[in-house]
Amino acid sequence: MILFLQILLIVTSVLLVLLVLLHRGRGGGLSSLFGGGMQSSLSGSSVVEKNLDRLTLFVGAVWIIAIVGIGLLIKLPGA
Repeated sequence: MILFLQILLIVTSVLLVLLVLLHRGRGGGLSSLFGGGMQSSLSGSSVVEKNLDRLTLFVGAVWIIAIVGIGLLIKLPGA
């Protein structure tokens, strides 16, 4: 079980880094490379940005659950 959580932690860590890099910052970020740079700054968040936010939050929640799970398994006696 701990091996599964460790692999899950590594995969979600890499995904989280990539998803955060895709977010648009003040200057445009990497998301402008994929067609996000054509929008004006006056328009609201696009559907793609909202879905990217949701996916980032979901992967972050899985990452936190994996960390807590590993911590609990390590503290168990006999683990």
